Amino acid sequence: MPQAVRVLGVRVHAVDYAATLGLIEAWIAEGGPHQVVTVNPEFVMLAQGHAGFHRVLDEADLCVPDGVGILWAARLLGHPLPERVTGSDLVPMLAARAAQQGWRLYFLGAAEGVAARAAEVLVAHYPGLQVAGAFGGSPAPEEAPALVARIRAARPDVLCVAYGAPAQDLWIAAHRSELGVPAMLGVGGAFDHIAGLRRRAPMWIQQAHLEWLFRLVTQPWRWRRQLALPRFAGQVVVQALQSRRGSVHL
Repeated sequence: MPQAVRVLGVRVHAVDYAATLGLIEAWIAEGGPHQVVTVNPEFVMLAQGHAGFHRVLDEADLCVPDGVGILWAARLLGHPLPERVTGSDLVPMLAARAAQQGWRLYFLGAAEGVAARAAEVLVAHYPGLQVAGAFGGSPAPEEAPALVARIRAARPDVLCVAYGAPAQDLWIAAHRSELGVPAMLGVGGAFDHIAGLRRRAPMWIQQAHLEWLFRLVTQPWRWRRQLALPRFAGQVVVQALQSRRGSVHL
């Protein structure tokens, strides 16, 4: 496994897209189940007050750095990470690799019909892609038995779940043993982006590390979640200072 840095107590692995895809390929060859989480600053702050979510992040098989804030924090803490690994970019990459390798993908979550539309788009882009299933559903406990049965019957190699955080990650963790899928990951709004229902920030905005601002402008309901960002930055600075003081004392 790759090395990891702890950002405010949350593990983040030093991986790029190539390493992430390589691990998923190894898991598929090995058999399941394995869970991937896409850690961003909001995840880190949410985990501080949510013991169950913190445990899921701590027990996940791979915690990829999703968010420039995570890259900044790791660099400040003296453990720079290779690159940002986002769910929205990882899903098409998985589809491309799956079309080459013959993996079967299952798309779960988002609004009614969105997972199926995202699957159609990816099949059109990557001929040969095998979609084991696409279904909406919800993370409600009463729906779990039927969803688990549906996915087990489909026998996918990779399960992408778009219920939003932390619901998607908690759901995977709660049912990973029953599902038995080699690779399972929460992908947030990836299906909406792929299906064309929601625009991602233009590349120049992403490169300027202002995607958070684009989301705030285009999705103003996110403002409460964005309040976590300055608290995250402040606490990371404190962690970095404490780490340096500890090194000096040693």
